[in-house]
Amino acid sequence: MHVIAPSILSANFAKLGEEIVNVIAAGADWIHFDVMDNHYVPNLTIGPLVCDAIRPLTQAPIDVHLMVKPVDRLVPDFAKAGANIITFHPEASEHIDRTLSLIREHGCQAGLVFNPATPLDYMDYVLDKLDVVLLMSVNPGFGGQKFIPSTLDKLRAARARLDAHQRDSGHRIRLEVDGGVKIDNIAEIARAGADAFVAGSAVFGAGRDDDAHRYDTVIAALREQLAPFVNPR
Repeated sequence: MHVIAPSILSANFAKLGEEIVNVIAAGADWIHFDVMDNHYVPNLTIGPLVCDAIRPLTQAPIDVHLMVKPVDRLVPDFAKAGANIITFHPEASEHIDRTLSLIREHGCQAGLVFNPATPLDYMDYVLDKLDVVLLMSVNPGFGGQKFIPSTLDKLRAARARLDAHQRDSGHRIRLEVDGGVKIDNIAEIARAGADAFVAGSAVFGAGRDDDAHRYDTVIAALREQLAPFVNPR
């Protein structure tokens, strides 16, 4: 039930295709694809053309995290480029319900992303349209930041809301966390309720000496920390 989603923000872009193939071969479940526009967040990264280029390299889901404003213009482009999951920040959309519907109409799973200081209330009236809730455990914009401890309480609160919704509706929503996830804290994060884990520098940083087998080692270590948690959801 647990998903490990390495963020290519921390990959070596000079050999991005090789990095993706190696990390999936090492046991990763999703590829997390960070899109930044130097407007909503103070950084500029990659767009649909890169997503389209990596799509043929793997059957693994591509988890596109849009840190852009406005959002709606890019949704069809990423769906066409092969995204499986598209998440966005509620502050970046004029009409959250409409954006979620747009993502689903284009055949992708839809989700909301909550910054450390963003209240969870945005999700309350759109739970029926959510497939994923992503909590940022760092302020978005740059990789390699430290996990913000207060995220654990927020994870517990989100987990309670999602579990209540599942009991009432039968609809399961995945709870993802992004930022500062490492071997030494992933168990605590899972205990707080997360079931999908974005790990960038923790995974790709392990292979910086060009030894792809190190990806096997770190992903196995992450899974070992998750092993005690049996998730019935």
